[in-house]
Amino acid sequence: MPKATNTDDPDDGIQIDMISGERMDELATMEKIRMILDGVHDGNIVILEEGLTPDEESKLIETTMAEINPDGFNGIEIETYPKSETRDSSLLGRIMGTDESTAKLTVIGPANRIETLHKDETLISALVSRN
Repeated sequence: MPKATNTDDPDDGIQIDMISGERMDELATMEKIRMILDGVHDGNIVILEEGLTPDEESKLIETTMAEINPDGFNGIEIETYPKSETRDSSLLGRIMGTDESTAKLTVIGPANRIETLHKDETLISALVSRN
């Protein structure tokens, strides 16, 4: 992931990588997971415009568990919520599969730096430390 030139010093702040759905669509599952985990390993907060599929999210968690190291990487904190639906949300639309309820925003960060304070259907509030 490209680095901003002024983030070499951790005291400068916390880097947030916002990744578009378009960019994620171009990647295979393991490329997505690697991009996310590389950013989190660097101490960044990663925000995915369209989230991950349930299978991709499971693979992300599985890969994360394999990389946890007591002296280094503590794992991830992940929070997701559905975006407002822009397509047909009627019963017929849901039955026919035209509902976009799977589109969601996902926030991923280092487990030792991000703490969820509040989460509901429209808001994720998190405290991010500089540790």
